[in-house]
Amino acid sequence: MLSLTKEAIDKINELIEKRPQTTGIRVGVKTTGCSGLAYVLEYVDNQALEFVSYYEYKGVRVFINNEDVVYFHGVTLDWQKKGLNEGFEFINPNEKGRCGCGESFRV
Repeated sequence: MLSLTKEAIDKINELIEKRPQTTGIRVGVKTTGCSGLAYVLEYVDNQALEFVSYYEYKGVRVFINNEDVVYFHGVTLDWQKKGLNEGFEFINPNEKGRCGCGESFRV
């Protein structure tokens, strides 16, 4: 299952603190780009039935659509700062390749 670094947990908690209606985050994938798949990360404001997989990771509620669970085995979500850029990064040891711009991947 997906794991989160301390930096990702801290950032998610910071962001959720500003949104009292938020109960957690949803991670998933969508079909897009040259390589076929891209990660999705968004707030969950209402716990909906479509979120079949739900677990708590060190205080952060993580929701994953049932059909996306297979893409998150062994994946780590990190928050990284590189120079002037910062953002969440999915580290997936199961990736077989990424497109040139880094937006999409394949497994």
